[in-house]
Amino acid sequence: MTALVGIIANPASGKDIRRLVAHGSVFSNNEKINIITRVLRGLDALGIRHVLAMPDSFGLAVRAYENAGVSLRMTLLDMAVTNTSQDSTQAARMMVNAGVKCIVTLGGDGTNRAVAKGCGSVPLVPVSTGTNNVFPKMVEGTLAGFAAAVVSLEVEGVRESAIRPVPRLEILREGKLTDIALVDTVVYDERFVASRAIWDTSKICTVILPRVRTGTIGASSIAGNLPEAHLHNEHGAWLEVALGGDAIYSVLAPIAPGLMASVPIQSVRWLSMGEEGTVACSPAILALDGEREVPIVSGEKIRVRLSQEGPNVVDIGAALRAASQAGLFVSIN
Repeated sequence: MTALVGIIANPASGKDIRRLVAHGSVFSNNEKINIITRVLRGLDALGIRHVLAMPDSFGLAVRAYENAGVSLRMTLLDMAVTNTSQDSTQAARMMVNAGVKCIVTLGGDGTNRAVAKGCGSVPLVPVSTGTNNVFPKMVEGTLAGFAAAVVSLEVEGVRESAIRPVPRLEILREGKLTDIALVDTVVYDERFVASRAIWDTSKICTVILPRVRTGTIGASSIAGNLPEAHLHNEHGAWLEVALGGDAIYSVLAPIAPGLMASVPIQSVRWLSMGEEGTVACSPAILALDGEREVPIVSGEKIRVRLSQEGPNVVDIGAALRAASQAGLFVSIN
């Protein structure tokens, strides 16, 4: 069977209101085209012959293909473009059904959350072109293309050494799964979705993480900056913010690029896999991976659970090591 790679690039990533209230970088669509061009060249160099791409209103994949000068074939998915996150979810589902072995994503945390809803067990190579970029990585497009090719070609040892499952948070309404988050779930004291992005820490009631990491941007950085964070890398976290002044301490955290805030913490609970809890604040909005998504009406009981059912992600360095050890980059003269 031909090694088939998918590309999902979000033209809207890296352009939300945090560019106005903070100091986030802007990823223009022209730069995304340049990145996809390099991804295609990396795929082509290692022998990938067919790529499936998500269509979009800006034509990112089409323009990149025209620039790339590659011999591989690119096919656009036959799907309606809605210019919403549903495009990424639908594209991922279609790629899985078509038999892709790996999906390269260009976007931020929200884009990858949308892809994760549809990609099943197909591993992702997330390339950062968003705002906070906790889930995707800043990586050269050529290397992202190499890594996706290595996974799709099923190079010996790559599955064992370079494909790693990540946890997720599951949003439960009346016991039923209604949504997920890959980076954080924030209970926001607001009734309207409005501009989606969150940056006002005075409205944060609760922060829930699927795993604790230092060196991140956004609400996830609050837990990551705690002194004991390094002891809980394998755990999730449930932080209640002290809105009434009864804080045990305050944490300085970068809530958005260049935007710092001191967040008063009332309590911290470390989560093991399968643990869940009930959101105490209502009415409110749940922000998932940095974007307001789920309204909570007054008195409604929403539960959030830490689950191991998150997507598979490619460790690019490990994939390239496996490829070099297998001699993929060497030809015999």
